[in-house]
Amino acid sequence: MIIDLLSNYWHIILLFFTVAILYSSVGFGGGSSYLAILALTGIVFTQIRATALLCNIVVVSGNVFFFLQQKKLNLKKIMPVVLLSVPLAFIGGKLKISQQFFFILLGVTLLFAAITMWISKRIISSDEKNNNSKPIKNGLFGGIIGFISGMVGIGGGIFLAPLLHLTNWDTPKKIAATASVFILVNSIAGVLGQYSNPDFIIDWSLTSILLVTVFIGGQIGSRMSNNYFTPIQLKKATSILIAFVGIRILLKYLPF
Repeated sequence: MIIDLLSNYWHIILLFFTVAILYSSVGFGGGSSYLAILALTGIVFTQIRATALLCNIVVVSGNVFFFLQQKKLNLKKIMPVVLLSVPLAFIGGKLKISQQFFFILLGVTLLFAAITMWISKRIISSDEKNNNSKPIKNGLFGGIIGFISGMVGIGGGIFLAPLLHLTNWDTPKKIAATASVFILVNSIAGVLGQYSNPDFIIDWSLTSILLVTVFIGGQIGSRMSNNYFTPIQLKKATSILIAFVGIRILLKYLPF
């Protein structure tokens, strides 16, 4: 059984491994790319969303543990961002929306965020304090992103990270750590929301292999981030990944 799965889906497994390395290196889970890869397999969309979120959970769980060890997490500062996102991600996971409309909107948003991030030259230094953090505003942004993330089946870090970079919320590596926590809690809430639907379905034989694959890739990626990426490289890498995902989504879903 396992040998047959490896033989039939080796290319999917390899792509998941690569995505986990790249995305975890900038604090993401890779949910958006997992969705795109699985869409090529013919698996039903409800199962694709659940599989992508579960892979997110595995990747960013390792990231969060690693960032905790490196003391990159400020839980007091992160809490307002995730407080509203969890229940709204759960609600979003229960809703059914037009797939084509949402992905077009998603692609445009990501592409705009990536261009803005690339143009922005400013990087907040490790010693610079951000005294303009507004818990209510952060909570509102987190809730909106969490709701959207739950609907589409991603963790939301790909939305949150550009926003935090543009507002100089903290250093790039601490933003990557915050995005990991955000993705983790929203992915868990999104899976629970989908699980509460009667049509929830998942192929655990294939999903289990993918979960092991992304766990290994995520561990490699998170260590690459801490040891090899400078702050400006981390920011540029984030913008490139976001632009790639946005363009790919638009090419797939725009009606031309």
